[in-house]
Amino acid sequence: MGAQRAAEQTIRPDETGPDFPRAWVEFPDPADEDQVFRCDLTWLTSRWSCVFGQGCQGIEAGRAADGCCTLGAHFSDKDDEKRVAGYVKQLTPELWQYHAEGTSSKKGWIELDEDGERKTRRVDGACVFNNRPGFAAGTGCALHLLALRQGREPLETKPDVCWQLPIRRTYDQVTRPDDTQVLVVSISEYDRRGWGPGGHDLNWWCTSARSAHAAADPVYVSYRAELTELMGPKGYEVLADLCAQRLNAQLPLLAPHPADS
Repeated sequence: MGAQRAAEQTIRPDETGPDFPRAWVEFPDPADEDQVFRCDLTWLTSRWSCVFGQGCQGIEAGRAADGCCTLGAHFSDKDDEKRVAGYVKQLTPELWQYHAEGTSSKKGWIELDEDGERKTRRVDGACVFNNRPGFAAGTGCALHLLALRQGREPLETKPDVCWQLPIRRTYDQVTRPDDTQVLVVSISEYDRRGWGPGGHDLNWWCTSARSAHAAADPVYVSYRAELTELMGPKGYEVLADLCAQRLNAQLPLLAPHPADS
């Protein structure tokens, strides 16, 4: 009963519930014989798109303009932080509203969470890189804006967790019946559960929201750059072919995403 109540708490007026049929596909990684991709076709062929500034209700009540940037971003590892640091140096006050606060010290844009983990600093209730509404260069992530100005993919300039959302990549080392081992890499939807127990308390979450499922292109197309980075070019090529087959009815269109209109 406890698990059922927790699931019911995630259902907001605009959202579907967290549990519904999903269609998955597995295939060997063309670039690594010891690795298998397990991909959620229901999610990857859905019509979700980011609606930041265009109907996003934000993960914290009363702070819709922050989107999912309210909490700041944890770094996946030292390389992630180092890469971001290189682009932080390229930000100017023109592009970054909180440039003065973020450069007030050597690591003015970094703080430690309650567990001592490193993350982007929060200023005035949200991530230090989040330009607020009315800022001349534009609302939203200054690092994202920098990428667009430089003709880069935002995944080059932003922390890993920021550009990967709402794709979730997980790993599972599997021993097969013949005692061979394979690394199963799952590519799926970063739903409320992906945030841990606290995910059920978010004010709103877009992947299950009907208002965020009206895109012209499916996720596997709109997130091509991100999925290619997560899976490699050859892995993405196989995935894209399978997704296209599903949408062209060459594969049964079982288990569509319930938030799709």
